[in-house]
Amino acid sequence: MEKVVIVDYGMGNLRSVEKALESVGIDAFISSKAEDIKNAKALVVPGVGAFGDAIKNLERLNLIDEILKSIEKGKAYLGICLGLQILFEYGYEFGKHRGLSVLKGEVVRFEKREGYKIPHMGWNQIWKKKESDIYKDIKDGEFFYFVHSFYVKPTDLDIIATTTDYTIDFCSSIQKDNIWAVQFHPEKSQKAGLKLLRNFKEFVERS
Repeated sequence: MEKVVIVDYGMGNLRSVEKALESVGIDAFISSKAEDIKNAKALVVPGVGAFGDAIKNLERLNLIDEILKSIEKGKAYLGICLGLQILFEYGYEFGKHRGLSVLKGEVVRFEKREGYKIPHMGWNQIWKKKESDIYKDIKDGEFFYFVHSFYVKPTDLDIIATTTDYTIDFCSSIQKDNIWAVQFHPEKSQKAGLKLLRNFKEFVERS
């Protein structure tokens, strides 16, 4: 399989993602160069931190145009955590920030609710809302590992692949055409996370 690029825009430790991808047989490497994104077979965009900082870093590194072109060309895209959130139109962490606007919707903070801590941190279940190759041979109600204070609210409810219950029933992953994106961390989610990455490998090989 051709190389898969893990996009490095200075948001989070990417080595754990690289190791997880390698463990399921994906030939991946970390890069912050637009040329590598252009030549890649597929993109993996992880990240943790603030939405606005992520967009600023992508702009500074001149990566936004190449990411958008790759998605438009139909290259497989796997977004993890912040890599999901930046696909949407607006995020509201430390003000209002414009995202990549690949998908319509916004990224909002969990409201405080008695008995719940923010950030949402730890293991929680995903509940399937549609059939998706992301979750092939992964059971409904499987546990994945989350760390986040914000969640996505897609305008198009048909792209929601799973929801998770934490203060509300929120969108925990989406799938639309060549775009897979999850709020949780598959690289920290043990067997279920590795199965999801194997499913992504199969998706990349078909695309």
